[in-house]
Amino acid sequence: MPTPSHSPFDLLRSMTLSGLVQEEILRGIKSGELTVGSRLNESELSQRLGVSRSPLREAFRALEEAGLVRLEKNRGVFIRDLSDEEAAELYDLRSGLDEMVGRRLAPRITDAQLAELGELLTELETNAGRQGVNRYFELNVAFHDRMVEMTGNAALLGVYRQVVNRMHLLRRRGFTLAGSSAASHAEHRAILQALAARDADAAANALRQHALNGHRRALTAHRLEESGTPTAA
Repeated sequence: MPTPSHSPFDLLRSMTLSGLVQEEILRGIKSGELTVGSRLNESELSQRLGVSRSPLREAFRALEEAGLVRLEKNRGVFIRDLSDEEAAELYDLRSGLDEMVGRRLAPRITDAQLAELGELLTELETNAGRQGVNRYFELNVAFHDRMVEMTGNAALLGVYRQVVNRMHLLRRRGFTLAGSSAASHAEHRAILQALAARDADAAANALRQHALNGHRRALTAHRLEESGTPTAA
């Protein structure tokens, strides 16, 4: 007896549910609820999100392709860890994208957009430390993401977000390094100053250097953590 075929509506619904599952897992990674090595419980997710196993498994496959999870036969699905080599590749790509953002945005940024970015930085500097790591990352990501949005290049924004989603797996590296927050804040202000001057070269260089410095801080912190050396101030 032939297997009943699924209607286009069923396929669309499954794809939509899969997307929702992906967003929920990504939210967990961003918030720190899901950390490197965490096992994703298929049964628990299915019940909590109210979806069947089919869209759940589609979501897992998509997240594996995006480099966020690893599927182990007979063991389950786990949040991926990134090697130092993978981290270096991502930071290298990120620095190139950031440089492009600075060069494209500086000549076209408006006073209103500068004010918006300034407000984001003020909130990042004054509130993030009090509200913990999660709020720090939320505001930091929002600042950079908003700059990319302001370029008006949808393709650039899509690629940038794919890279940043993978970099969330590195989210705690570098944050615990003594002085890292102050250094990052100073770099953010240098970026904003270059944008305010409408200086494309300066903005591009400031954004690229910020990404490279972020990699250096993350690598240093990771090595200290592996050696058991305290990294916090």
